[in-house]
Amino acid sequence: MKAAAQTMDGTVIRRPGPRKYRRQHLCLDKAYDFHAVEDEVVKRKYVPHIRHRREKKRHKRRRWVVERTNSWHNRFRKLLIRYEKKSQNYLALVQLACCIIVYRRLILG
Repeated sequence: MKAAAQTMDGTVIRRPGPRKYRRQHLCLDKAYDFHAVEDEVVKRKYVPHIRHRREKKRHKRRRWVVERTNSWHNRFRKLLIRYEKKSQNYLALVQLACCIIVYRRLILG
């Protein structure tokens, strides 16, 4: 618990002053679920967001749609490094890869 207070005091970047309409939030995980830590956070004018230890996961973490799609495209070696000189050929390969991805997701499950 002392380490949490020392970490908040030892920040290198200067924190902007607290304002009424724009308060500073601090998110902590389940390891900091103690009243003493919450009191230290409030004393330093943060709004605490601390998960409780007995709380279960609310929702599954998801990757961004763009990252996931790029990852699927990068599995095709021909698209990962562009060998085609003509943009029409490259576009055709991208479209073919998209068709294969959709086929794998819908038909094969």
